[in-house]
Amino acid sequence: MAFTKMITHTSVTMNNLINTIKAINTEDHTLPFAVYSSIKEQHLLNVPIVKPLFIAVLDGDKKLGKHGEIVCHAGDFIFLSDSPAINMRNIPKEKEYFALLIEFEYEDFIGIGPHTVSEQSFSIGEISTPLAKCLQQFVEWSLFSPQAMWSLRRKEILQLLYHLGYKDILSMAAPHKLGQKIHAILSEQPSVDLALATICQKVAMSESTLRRRLTAEGTTIQEIKDQVKLGLGLHLLQTSSHSIVYIAEQCGYQSQSRFTSRFKERFGLTPSALRKTKEKN
Repeated sequence: MAFTKMITHTSVTMNNLINTIKAINTEDHTLPFAVYSSIKEQHLLNVPIVKPLFIAVLDGDKKLGKHGEIVCHAGDFIFLSDSPAINMRNIPKEKEYFALLIEFEYEDFIGIGPHTVSEQSFSIGEISTPLAKCLQQFVEWSLFSPQAMWSLRRKEILQLLYHLGYKDILSMAAPHKLGQKIHAILSEQPSVDLALATICQKVAMSESTLRRRLTAEGTTIQEIKDQVKLGLGLHLLQTSSHSIVYIAEQCGYQSQSRFTSRFKERFGLTPSALRKTKEKN
């Protein structure tokens, strides 16, 4: 009987979280989280993870990896470290696929606990009642809190996860890489194609040093530019109702056809095909 009550309580808490998120028009706000949903299955290749990313799967299933070897069911979360590319499948069940995403900064992890070194690039766990309530408070609070305080609430989530025993999340945060710094610079104006000389000036580095440092990190300027532009395109397609023409312009592409070509080359499907996964028949 007690076990049944616990399951029921957790289910009610999860439903409250889902209803709270759906009651917010996220498209009209700048918020410290994102919501991805679909009616049909989404199969995405080479999705860039630029910062440590927490994904709470609230409905449907999520599979990650080349062969879908990492599986998150509804009621699970996965915490991902930064990765240049990972394959994902978002799979609706009875109704839809529905997930809450929160990106973390390196600074958010400071003071949580001793830094750990691990080859593990992800951590999976259950969305317990305390975690679900914390996430609901985070979502509700985000509507009226100043952006300068977002880090404090992100840190609360990390502290709770650490307290719940997910200490390996601390290994998901690596000190700032040059690539991440350049990604942040380009993200300020994704529609502008900054010249290499301008980027070098902003990071106070010669062109040869910059290229050498990026090579050591396993990336290039062009790869980072693609991550910024196409990553933004993927995000806008998932979270907004803007036209594909508008999204292409925001990502710095002069034509929709060029954007469509580059998007399909990167993710394995066209923007319009991705949009159709979110539309009811």
